[in-house]
Amino acid sequence: MLDNCIFVPIFQHKWRILNMKRLLLNIAVLTAFLSGISSLSLAETFTVNGVSFNMVPVSGGTFKMGAQKTSKNEPNYDEDAGEDELPVRDVTLSAFSIAETEVTQELYQAVMGKNPSFHKGAKLPVEQVSWYDCQKFIEKLNALTGQHFRLPTEAEWEYAARGGHRSRHRFKYAGNYSLDAVGWYHENSDKETHPVAQKEPNELGLYDMSGNVWEWCADFGGAYAEGAQVNPKGPADGDNRVCRGGCFPCGAHNCRVSNRMSSPPNYRRGRIGFRIVK
Repeated sequence: MLDNCIFVPIFQHKWRILNMKRLLLNIAVLTAFLSGISSLSLAETFTVNGVSFNMVPVSGGTFKMGAQKTSKNEPNYDEDAGEDELPVRDVTLSAFSIAETEVTQELYQAVMGKNPSFHKGAKLPVEQVSWYDCQKFIEKLNALTGQHFRLPTEAEWEYAARGGHRSRHRFKYAGNYSLDAVGWYHENSDKETHPVAQKEPNELGLYDMSGNVWEWCADFGGAYAEGAQVNPKGPADGDNRVCRGGCFPCGAHNCRVSNRMSSPPNYRRGRIGFRIVK
């Protein structure tokens, strides 16, 4: 009888703790979603040959870039972190704007007059574009809009993926602890790309920063520099260019906000696309 009396309070206590953890997780996800809605209301819309896209403002700030798996008590702990994600360091960025979604096939068609993608669909992200193809697209887009669009630096990409100035949580993926909630990857994609903005956004209101297609960045691939940095642009030279975010056939490991990959700039595959900043 005494054992039962002790068991019931302990069981109830553990149940309350479990429910509290679930509540805190739901609050974190809801906060990210509402922040996304707020960011979208501040977005600037551009229209090119009848196709519109949104640019979301990102306030400048300082964040911890990279990841480590040595100590849970140190910043940016991630049990899946790779050696190329070290060192974790302070990076300070100026304000910029970033596209709400990856460049879609309809936008690429509107600017370039062609669609090189393997998976076809107006709202699907464009793919099978090399880093050089992205530069040609941006040059023509700037001529059509009078703007100064470009590819993001690797630091800008990670800052935005982590939620930028609106970040309140150390999400492993862009906007959530659960990749299924925010991204298309090998477990849920059915081996194909998906229309942009179908999953939940991150705190900035950005979609598909984890999964769907890899996204080209401006930087050469290479090791991170030591120490704090301001507006870093990566190595001065190199053979490859950085890609971020993972893609539809990737494992969850590749879709983490700190994961890095680089490819030859002339590389074209049905799993690499891009998004723009200005």
